Amino acid sequence: MTKAERRELQERQRAAKAAAKSAAPGTTPAPAKSNAASAGGAGRDTPQPAAAPKKPGKATDAKPGKSEAARGLRIFSHFGLPKSPSVTKGDVHPAIIRLGLQFSDFKITGANARCVAMLNAFKTVIQDYVTPPNTTLSRHLMTHLSPQITYLVSARPMSVTMGNAIRQLKLEISGSDIDLPEQDAKNVLFVKIDNYIRDRIVIADQVIQETAGNKIKNDDVILTYARSSVVEKVLLGAWEDGKRFSVIVVDSRPMLEGKVLLKALSGASIPCTYLLLPSLPSVLPHTTTLFVGAHSIHANGAVFSRAGTATVAMMAQSHNVPVVVCCETYKWSESVRWDSFSKNELAPTPFPTNVPSSSHSSRHNPDIKPSQNLSVLSPLYDLTPPSYITAVVTEVGVIPPSSMSSIPSALGKTIGV
Repeated sequence: MTKAERRELQERQRAAKAAAKSAAPGTTPAPAKSNAASAGGAGRDTPQPAAAPKKPGKATDAKPGKSEAARGLRIFSHFGLPKSPSVTKGDVHPAIIRLGLQFSDFKITGANARCVAMLNAFKTVIQDYVTPPNTTLSRHLMTHLSPQITYLVSARPMSVTMGNAIRQLKLEISGSDIDLPEQDAKNVLFVKIDNYIRDRIVIADQVIQETAGNKIKNDDVILTYARSSVVEKVLLGAWEDGKRFSVIVVDSRPMLEGKVLLKALSGASIPCTYLLLPSLPSVLPHTTTLFVGAHSIHANGAVFSRAGTATVAMMAQSHNVPVVVCCETYKWSESVRWDSFSKNELAPTPFPTNVPSSSHSSRHNPDIKPSQNLSVLSPLYDLTPPSYITAVVTEVGVIPPSSMSSIPSALGKTIGV
């Protein structure tokens, strides 16, 4: 190569290195440097073909693509994904293992159902528990229950209802009389657990059913979303009281829980209309009241419920449709929540086993096939701001969202916080 050709080659290599450095600041293009030096040295001895200049950013385009994909997954990595625990740490009772598998497979869903199932499983664990020598039940039992709780949390993130029930159970265990025989102390705990289920769930639902049922009039068109066990009791109770109305059930994937509610309401001869979330605007002008349930309710009045509830409430509020939330007070949390991103759960993929395959397989909606290039994101819950809520019906009365912080004082501060 002539002197001019070598100079031209070196200028092209310098330009390529400068372009690569500007495209990826902070990275050291070591390979480019060594290639340039070797090409320059070889050019002085033997003729070499001119190297094609590197395209700016070509070497770094692949890496940002991978990092962006990884970042897209990491940004939702804190969402709780149900999984079957394969390793048990500590002495885990078979009843807890069975319950954890039912949680992870979504065979038991709903805040009330999960809490009742957990408390009943704890009764079995307590019955089989034997206090070690040189200790007392009130001091050692919670140590025995800790691995049981850890196992359930590893199967599926703990709900607010489960956390409140566990805190109340801890108080009852710590207050056990150390002079009582072991079986008598266990029987006292069984009564406390049964009373908690009766007072905070069963009777609370009966009071909510009566209070919310009074809001339903003849010829009303009630709108509801997904499935809430409390809302189901309200609608069935109002129909049994002789009120005649119709119900619009709005549903969405992947859970399709509204089909379970639809089956219960249509079985009671209640006129029903079933539709998916995208069709909601077409029925809102004919709706009189929206009834929804809640997974938890927070001190700032925000309602954490099944994903899609916030959309339905927002659209109902824009059409001047009252939004009524039916919620027991044991679902109250002293925390303040502003979004559904900081803490959430993911629905299992493929779809839950308790949903019939015919319900999510059709010619228009084929099942999503798993692929290494596809990440299915299905959050279970969303947060409904208090501005979209008209009233919250609880067993202590009808409370506006702005007064949610008064719930503990209304209960005499008996709620676990």
